[in-house]
Amino acid sequence: MKVRYIGPNQGVDAFTSNKIYAVVGVKVPWIKIIDDSGEDYVYLINEPRLLDSEVSGKFEIVEDDENGTLKKAFDEAKKWANPN
Repeated sequence: MKVRYIGPNQGVDAFTSNKIYAVVGVKVPWIKIIDDSGEDYVYLINEPRLLDSEVSGKFEIVEDDENGTLKKAFDEAKKWANPN
C-alpha cells in the first residue's frame, strides 16, 4: 500500500510534498508510514504532521491492497474527524 503526501515539507525526517510513501500499518485514525527518516512512524490519516508542528498536509491513496484497506480507513477517519 502506498500514499502520496501533499502539503508543506515537514522537515528532513518527516514528509516531502508530492513524495510517495509505503504504508506498513493501518489502525484508524492512524496510519503507519516509512517516512523520510527511513523509520516507520504513526500519523493521523486526516492530518499528517509532526507532533510539534502546527502545519499539516494530506495523504492521497496511490496504491491500495486487494481488500481496499486504505480506502476503508480513509472513509472511517473522516467519521472520526466529523462525528456529526
